[in-house]
Amino acid sequence: MMEIANVSFPEVFILLGFSERPSLEPILFIFVLGIYVLSVLGNGIIIVVSCMDVYLHTPMYFFLVNLSFLDISFTTSIIPQLLINLWGPQKTISYGGCVIQFYISHWLGATECVLLAVMSYDRYAAICRPLHYTVIMHPKLCCSLAFASWLGGLTTSMVGSTLTMLLPLCGNNRIDHFFCEMPLIMQLACVDTSFNEVEMYVASFIFVVLPLGLILVSYSQIAWAVLKMRSAEGWRKAFNTCSSHVAVVALFYGSIIFMYLQPAKRNSHEEGKLVALFYTVVTPILNPLIYTLRNKTVKKALRHIVLENCGSGGTRGDI
Repeated sequence: MMEIANVSFPEVFILLGFSERPSLEPILFIFVLGIYVLSVLGNGIIIVVSCMDVYLHTPMYFFLVNLSFLDISFTTSIIPQLLINLWGPQKTISYGGCVIQFYISHWLGATECVLLAVMSYDRYAAICRPLHYTVIMHPKLCCSLAFASWLGGLTTSMVGSTLTMLLPLCGNNRIDHFFCEMPLIMQLACVDTSFNEVEMYVASFIFVVLPLGLILVSYSQIAWAVLKMRSAEGWRKAFNTCSSHVAVVALFYGSIIFMYLQPAKRNSHEEGKLVALFYTVVTPILNPLIYTLRNKTVKKALRHIVLENCGSGGTRGDI
């Protein structure tokens, strides 16, 4: 019985990653390490600034803190193992490490989909219902929406990942990717995976398609409200309010659509790895760049904190 278990569930998985191009691995190691450090620092700065500056204690920045924490957690669940595999000849990950990786990445990926939809609703309330904004987006509702996002992502991960983990693999342990992903684990199974695939499609509809639909509905309402504005100042404020979130949504969903909806060509899998690398490594650092470079409020808050800690003693009005 023990031998059957060992064959069904291998002790290690081999992550092929970019091993077909060994000359590329040292370059990727330096690139990924640098981006990872900057990503953690950038998202960490957003969390610290949003928590320390009272002017940023608003629903928008509350959800942004959640997004930044999510990005740090997501990259940390994948990139350290990627760096280990890029650095040395060993391309393995333990069975337990692989399971933990796809549990966490599935959880955080689903959570981000819902969280982005929640943030679009916040922007809808700010632009379409400005007089009632503070009443609609009160702290209790914000905490409930954030909690629901995290709990929803955790629930779908527990269900989908557990069903995947129970599949017998019959000794198959070679994953042609740089991290453990649920669909790739399912491909290794030596039994029928129809039930798992149905569950995955249902979960994808609930946690990817529905949030995207809510985002599109929110921004269609915002666009209609903006078109009815007569002042250029109103257009400018609406653009500043929504542009950062729209950019993040476009990057996030653009990567997902390209990864999972591209035609099955011979070179599409290699392209998929590069897009996955962009999604897991580059996108998390673009979020703080988008929200800081395009947001005067965050830049002012950061400048205020730096000046205050440097002993300038400046007030908010001096900035």
